[in-house]
Amino acid sequence: MIAAIVEARCTGCNACVGACPTRVLEPAAKVPLIARLDACQTCYLCELACEADAIWVAPGEDDATAPAEPVLLASGQLGQVRRDHGWNAPLDGGQLDDYRLLGPLLREGSEIAARRYAAGRTSEAR
Repeated sequence: MIAAIVEARCTGCNACVGACPTRVLEPAAKVPLIARLDACQTCYLCELACEADAIWVAPGEDDATAPAEPVLLASGQLGQVRRDHGWNAPLDGGQLDDYRLLGPLLREGSEIAARRYAAGRTSEAR
């Protein structure tokens, strides 16, 4: 597994950090830190969540290195996963548009569940 975050494109929104199911990324001052690359499942959720197309993920050997930023910028590969899955397309009322909206709804639901769980744990401790 190899990954890179192109600093020139990253807005620091940390959407990729929240999208990663295995917590590979950690928020940092401007560009998120790739903290646990060995935990990456190559699910591409971080790349899909990045509206700035600043993340590049690819399967590969553990000791492989990502291409340099100028190479990635010139290759046209940044944002390819988003384009392939139609995430950059406007909502047009098509059959698959509801699935694109599902991610934020699931994220909100998991946050609500976490708050309820934390509140329940607090009341049990009393």
